[in-house]
Amino acid sequence: MTTPSAATAATPATPSSSPAADNRAPAGAPHRRGSLGPIGLVLCAGVSVQFGSALAAGLMPRAGALGVVTLRLAAAALVLLIVCRPRLRGYTRADWATVVVFGGTMAGMNGLFYQSIDRIPLGPAVALEVLGPLALSVLASRRAINLVWAALALGGVFLLSGGGFGGLDLVGVLFALGAGVMWATYIVFSARTGRRFPQADGLALAMAAAALMFLPLGIAESGTKLLDPTTIALGSAVAVLSSVLPYTLELLALRRLPASTFAILMSLEPAIAATAGFLVLNQSLSATESAAIALVIAASMGAVRTQVGRGKAKGLEEGS
Repeated sequence: MTTPSAATAATPATPSSSPAADNRAPAGAPHRRGSLGPIGLVLCAGVSVQFGSALAAGLMPRAGALGVVTLRLAAAALVLLIVCRPRLRGYTRADWATVVVFGGTMAGMNGLFYQSIDRIPLGPAVALEVLGPLALSVLASRRAINLVWAALALGGVFLLSGGGFGGLDLVGVLFALGAGVMWATYIVFSARTGRRFPQADGLALAMAAAALMFLPLGIAESGTKLLDPTTIALGSAVAVLSSVLPYTLELLALRRLPASTFAILMSLEPAIAATAGFLVLNQSLSATESAAIALVIAASMGAVRTQVGRGKAKGLEEGS
């Protein structure tokens, strides 16, 4: 599962980027020599996200999938509101409508994804989810080469399905694909929110909206289980690992890292998720499932590289 900031994009042309990309150093700047630092931050953020998802999967027997999502959103919203202290005045109805839709998309993305990992292993779930932003990137680019990346991704899905998803729970697969659709939508509305709200104010307000929207579902499924101190502590840990910590690390990294490099690194999330699933949940993958995840990663990286190349070519044409 991606973090809020991981999916926040300045443009829908890449699977993942962030508003903080506006503050990044340009390609070729002196920061390149020290790029290992920000790259390490992004990788740490990815590890934090996926191990947070693995912890969430282990918490589901105690609180249920919807209960875990409720705890994660509520805890993350509380932390972000305290840290960001967003102002509430001076916005138009369109601004508030955008942040509410953004929050609804966030709630849907988390809810569908957590329902998915409650039924299928973490690695395949993330590989299926990442198809959403990959499809958005391919459609936004409109280049013939992206048919190759789409074919690779479909090949990965076919391998995961085993010709019909016989090895995976079909409902879990559908939930993961639904989460991918919501992730793509999230990218679009995160960009719009970033243009309307300063810094991370829009994210904090959207997270609060998402928590309020999801609260009735969590109460309906888990009830008083949400008040158990151990459950609250574990849910807060999920929020920190999956939202607060990754957001902070990525925000720091993107001050010195090109958004294109960041997006390529985010393409590794299915592999990180598979590793987290194996280490935390003892979810082993077959050789076929591993190959499928590799194809999805290759397709996502290829789509990002194609978009980066297109952007550079366009810049040269405008400068000539």
